[in-house]
Amino acid sequence: MDKLRVLLVDDHSLVRAGIRALLETMARVEIVGEASSGRAAIELVRAHRPDIVLMDIAMDGMDGLTATTAIAAEHRAVKVIILSMHDTGDFFDQALRCGARGYLLKDAAVAELEMALSAVERGDVYLSPAVSRHVVGNLLARRAGEERPAAVLTPRQNEILQRIGNGRSTKEIARELELSVKTVEAHRAQIMERLGVRDIANLLLEAARRGLIALGR
Repeated sequence: MDKLRVLLVDDHSLVRAGIRALLETMARVEIVGEASSGRAAIELVRAHRPDIVLMDIAMDGMDGLTATTAIAAEHRAVKVIILSMHDTGDFFDQALRCGARGYLLKDAAVAELEMALSAVERGDVYLSPAVSRHVVGNLLARRAGEERPAAVLTPRQNEILQRIGNGRSTKEIARELELSVKTVEAHRAQIMERLGVRDIANLLLEAARRGLIALGR
């Protein structure tokens, strides 16, 4: 199996050392470089073409979100996972708008870092559970006064929506429901079309509105 090439970007050398130590425990991961600024990250992406960039937000000079925008525009095959201390929806929304494919809190466990890398490599969007709860909670609060009829989903689509809301990957959903990956992807596309949503945050919102996922800590 091919190595998963990762570029690590953070302006604190001790933080980089800690994350590097975690990455080095993962057999498939190859660290192709490290950077301490957004500008340096862009240059290293051009030089090494990593599969995934683990990107800090707050850095001197060019910040991580600006660098993510540039990388997403110039290198469509390179996926960025934001590493952040912030679990608020504002930061997550900005990260997605800039082209990030994942949002991982810095205090995440090793297993979650590995899950995030695997999910983003497969083409899924990954966000830490704490971020999911915060984002959906804010969306529910903002829309509490709205009244609109809920789109009707089939029992199978509700099963899939519930699993998406609980952070399952497409492959995991397919295995649990004994479906093919393509069938799950088709169902997800139909769900998003019926619900009139185009992003993960609003899909999570719909799952919460229907009582399919819990928002408690």
